[in-house]
Amino acid sequence: MINLKSIQQIVSRYDPEDISVGVIGSHSALDIMDGAKDEGLKTILFCQQGREKAYLKFKRLADEIVILPKFADVMSEEIQNRLIQSNVIFIPHRSFTTYLSFDAIEEEFLVPLFGNRALLRSEERDAPRNQYFLLEQAGIKLPKIFSRAEEIDRPVMVKVPEAKRGIERAFFVATSFSEYTKRSTQRINAGIIRKDDLDRATIEEFLVGTYFNFNYFYSPLEDNLEFLGIDRRLQTNVNDFTSLPAKNQLEMDIELQNVEVGHTPATIRESLLEKVFEIGERFVAAVKREYPPGPIGPFALQSVITLDLEIYVYDVSPRVPGSPILTTTSPYSRYYHGKTIGTGRRISMEIKRAAQQSRLGEIIT
Repeated sequence: MINLKSIQQIVSRYDPEDISVGVIGSHSALDIMDGAKDEGLKTILFCQQGREKAYLKFKRLADEIVILPKFADVMSEEIQNRLIQSNVIFIPHRSFTTYLSFDAIEEEFLVPLFGNRALLRSEERDAPRNQYFLLEQAGIKLPKIFSRAEEIDRPVMVKVPEAKRGIERAFFVATSFSEYTKRSTQRINAGIIRKDDLDRATIEEFLVGTYFNFNYFYSPLEDNLEFLGIDRRLQTNVNDFTSLPAKNQLEMDIELQNVEVGHTPATIRESLLEKVFEIGERFVAAVKREYPPGPIGPFALQSVITLDLEIYVYDVSPRVPGSPILTTTSPYSRYYHGKTIGTGRRISMEIKRAAQQSRLGEIIT
């Protein structure tokens, strides 16, 4: 693990009046850069060759675009030195942890990261002290996890990667071991999943309720947790297929895959906000204990609210959640700041404040 003091020494040499935000061109880069420009910070974007068109179209956002043969090339010594010399604070999102290995991020990437570098790995379900561990330590309700498929005695969601895209999920529902065997065999034969991935899949109780992604921001500068808003995910080939009459769905016999392709906004009734804050605060406290210095900046708790109005968290995003819809639709950030802001802008507000207060070392690892 890269020593925190060494990163703090690097950032201590930064010019606080000339800070830039760096990000790779995927996932939530547009939101991150948009927020940086709103706060008057410079931006540098790293695109993988062949995936740069969208970023070239939005000319306001990137002060500099660097096109690389592959995303992982941002790890090169030349680029890292360039970023440090340019006073860059790099923003990790899900694509960052997908295209760069956790080992490389933790041991080789010397550019100051906004957020808790060590916490990123906890998102992986098979990692030690992972997101389930943190939820348990926080005393937050989560669905039952089955260690063996033979134990299935209720509806479950089997969380297994797609064969072609390891980060995407070929999730499927089963209600018994026999149904699990049938559905998984069909998917293996169709080339949707691989047997070795299935053996490592998470089998999670499927809870019936309303699904919300609660987006938070923890400020180390203020020692304060903000609730930025809610999004819900649009997934293919589930969304809109489910709007067909049940008869037609059965006749079509399509294997569903839950590949996320977009977001929609949502709000929650005010009487439930206390519970939303409670689970966020519990999570912050657990991360402070288990992953000091604790959370820095954005995270999300993907949750379901059941009929008895209990909140269960089934997934954690310990970095930028990737919910750009909050930028224009969330009322909750407006309640804090008098204006609607998204995750990207809230990050740059924190960076800017830290630079002005000579406290950059408190928001990076």
